[in-house]
Amino acid sequence: MADSTNPTVYEIFESMEQGPAAATSTPTAQAWLDHHSRSLGFFMDGKFILPADRRSLSLTDSKGGVVCSTVCAEDADVSQCASSAAAGWKSWSSLSCSQRAKALLRLVGVLGLHGQCVSELCALCEASCSPTALVRLLQYYSSWAQLRDTLIPGWTPVGVVVVVSSHDCSLYSLMLKVLPALAMGNSVIVVPGRSAAPPTLLLAQLFTGAGLPAGVLNILTGSDVTLGAKVSRNPDVRLIAYCGNKQDGLALCKASAGMGVPVSVSSCVGATCPFIIFESADIDSAVDEVIQIAFKKKEVHWVLCVQESVSDSVVARLKLRMANIKSVPLSSDADRVLVDAAVQEALQQGATLVQPCGVSPGARYPPTVLCGAAPSSPYVVTPPPGPLLPLLMFRSNTEAVLLGNHSPHGHAASIWTEDLTLALETAKSLSVGSVWVNSSSVSDPCFPVSGHKDSGTGTDGGQEGLYQFLRPSFSSPLPRPSPVSLEYSKFGTEAAQVVIPDSTDGASIPQSYPQFVGGKACKSVSGCSVAVQAPGGDIVLAFCPDGGRKDVRNAVETAIKVQPGWMKKSPSARAQSLYSLAKGLESRRKEVSASVGAQLGVPAEEADREVELSVGRLNVWAAYCDKVQGGSPPMTQSGAALSFPEPLGVVGIVLPDNAPLLSMVTVLGAAIATGNAVVMVPSQRFPLPALAFVQVLQSSDLPAGLVNIITGNRDQLTVALANHSVIKAIWYWGSAQGCQYLQHTCTSPLKTLRLSWQQDGEGRGAAPDWAQPHPSLMEDLWRNAVQWKSVWIPTA
Repeated sequence: MADSTNPTVYEIFESMEQGPAAATSTPTAQAWLDHHSRSLGFFMDGKFILPADRRSLSLTDSKGGVVCSTVCAEDADVSQCASSAAAGWKSWSSLSCSQRAKALLRLVGVLGLHGQCVSELCALCEASCSPTALVRLLQYYSSWAQLRDTLIPGWTPVGVVVVVSSHDCSLYSLMLKVLPALAMGNSVIVVPGRSAAPPTLLLAQLFTGAGLPAGVLNILTGSDVTLGAKVSRNPDVRLIAYCGNKQDGLALCKASAGMGVPVSVSSCVGATCPFIIFESADIDSAVDEVIQIAFKKKEVHWVLCVQESVSDSVVARLKLRMANIKSVPLSSDADRVLVDAAVQEALQQGATLVQPCGVSPGARYPPTVLCGAAPSSPYVVTPPPGPLLPLLMFRSNTEAVLLGNHSPHGHAASIWTEDLTLALETAKSLSVGSVWVNSSSVSDPCFPVSGHKDSGTGTDGGQEGLYQFLRPSFSSPLPRPSPVSLEYSKFGTEAAQVVIPDSTDGASIPQSYPQFVGGKACKSVSGCSVAVQAPGGDIVLAFCPDGGRKDVRNAVETAIKVQPGWMKKSPSARAQSLYSLAKGLESRRKEVSASVGAQLGVPAEEADREVELSVGRLNVWAAYCDKVQGGSPPMTQSGAALSFPEPLGVVGIVLPDNAPLLSMVTVLGAAIATGNAVVMVPSQRFPLPALAFVQVLQSSDLPAGLVNIITGNRDQLTVALANHSVIKAIWYWGSAQGCQYLQHTCTSPLKTLRLSWQQDGEGRGAAPDWAQPHPSLMEDLWRNAVQWKSVWIPTA
């Protein structure tokens, strides 16, 4: 053995390099790459395809060596892949739930056999994911494939799903989208980022070899995420699910605007997450965890928030733990420039540095703690890609929450304290999707997690994360609109024809209705009104205010003040307010029914029936208030965990033309029953039923400002809602151009969108039959009104 070229155990430990790989009967990652001549094509219809004359991109490892190359798809490849996915969906969705579950379970054995190859390839491509985590995903979602029709009745798969990831997204985050889509019966087209492309292609080959039908899982590679928008042009595509950094997600939203395909965004990469240490924490354990997670190459950036009374102790322990840490390699020289600029800015602002060694030139930098950083500094809000850890200090629990919510991101937070009451109160107050108590970076697919603020609009994990890949079975997919050439800066600028009623001859003037803002009936800020005509168009029934941007601003100001208090009310208290609202509508049944009949030109019996259905719908939402409130999913390790829904905040709602009263109370009930405040825009053609409902709101016990109704030009008010930074979500029933505008515009800050386009001037289209109380319709609205949070409380 003296002449052996393999290093000794002592030499391996000294150099901290990996030892020689053990002999294995399965192919290694290098052998798999060599088999494909290190040039990877597409995977569609169950086989690899490497077309000629395609531009290719090289993937390099951490040392600059070329791992392999991937080709960039062109229009012909996109069309072929979409056809393969459509055919795969027909065969996959025709299988029973049990058959799909068996197919997914077979993949667990395949991963057990080839897990080493997958792990090696992930390490080469820096797309972190362990085979154990993939096995857990497969086991969890294969069981959901078995139970779909039993536990989620009334829902059906959407069809072909496009899953897109950015270049810096991990394989685990990507498969957290792919596997639930497959489990629910959809076929999937994956557009992976550059680093995740090789392991994704390997998994597609392994899965198909294990019996997954051809065309169910397809892989297309390209130069950027906008390839996902090109794929979604195919009429069979029904959903785009994105995971990765925020910038690429926004680019995808803009590129796919107007195609009639919803985009679910999970900005899990690049988020800034608070690491909060209270004085009641185990300081040694907290500092050890900081050292473990803060200075490694990671998907998120941490900001250390320490209570002032223990800040000196935390800094002293950080210096001790960091003493032997070596400098960390940076991805490029450009990253070094950004890191140097951030450190210089921190020093100029009075921060002090904690470093284990001196700074040397080159693409390496020592782990650095920036003590005394200002919360509003750019290197705190959006830290550069490097081993920098800003340290902020707070005095009280309230200040800790303010610092934790200061970031525009809402991905996750870590809380360290031995006071469980303090931990739960802080977790409830933080606007993030995951909260870890005395731990960090724990994940499991059984926990639902929603992106808060700019961290996304979708929910991943748990039963709640499955609904994005399903649609209510009573609704059939409509023909999709085509994108139009839209000048976004001028959308909604065409003013409606407004009049100011002449008050000199009151007898000849129809009634002028007020709008409802801040709990008061009032005129619009402009003072102008628009004529509301009878169905024939020859009679003016009334005048309603012509609301605009300033009216929306006033409504949102009152809504944001009252919403936190309404959210904190007990579910039973909210239920009583909705029951009271239903009783108030019943007491004014005659007046509201007359308004519906005059506006729609329908018989009195039909108008009275719509009012009766509206009263019943409010009672249904009152009953919903305290029925669905999350739970405690089982943990894969010792400890406990909680998952619960939270309101979105202020929701803007542009109402449909059909069933103007019933549709309004249906979506209004869904929004306020879950703790939201609303700013509603009634149908531009049929606003009178909503304005007649104002009298019901005035006599109700709902807090002033919780519900606001603004009439006027639909496009103009849509623009005002889209450009207001406080509004968290928009539900829109309107034109295809309005849907395209919202998808393109509601990206900064990111808003949750529920878009339905009306096919014709009669209001028919994507709106459901509001008179039919389908359970899946109610559940769909309820789930669109909440976002999910999971709290982990592990034990020793």
